[in-house]
Amino acid sequence: MENLAALVEEALKLIEATSDLIALENLRVDYLGKNGSITAQMKTLGKLSPEERPAAGAEINKAKMRYKIH
Repeated sequence: MENLAALVEEALKLIEATSDLIALENLRVDYLGKNGSITAQMKTLGKLSPEERPAAGAEINKAKMRYKIH
């Protein structure tokens, strides 16, 4: 979870630097696809305690929405 913010910042920088729709779609897949970086963060939720999961899940969902808006 500690590198979620770094992943988001990296993704946003790459998005801003991209002017090609195909490259933008590739970025979406790289971060949000089945084996994407942010999706991998979701897969780690099961390792967290039940008390930690809701907050961690909310942070990941915010990261996903931030990517989709930009």
